[in-house]
Amino acid sequence: MGFLLSLRLAWSLGYIIAVPAVVFGFGGAYADKQFGTSPWLLLIGFALAVTLSGLGVYRKVKEILGE
Repeated sequence: MGFLLSLRLAWSLGYIIAVPAVVFGFGGAYADKQFGTSPWLLLIGFALAVTLSGLGVYRKVKEILGE
């Protein structure tokens, strides 16, 4: 049972980290292309992604530890 719990946790953390990176990364790259501001919006997008991912991982760890 421990293996399945670990797999579920890894899958969950993967989504928490990957989804914001993809959305804000591609969104920033697209916006840079549209507005000619390369690479600034891409960098801002990744900074937002890192922040959101960090908060998501923090919440997940807090949930797991039961605090």
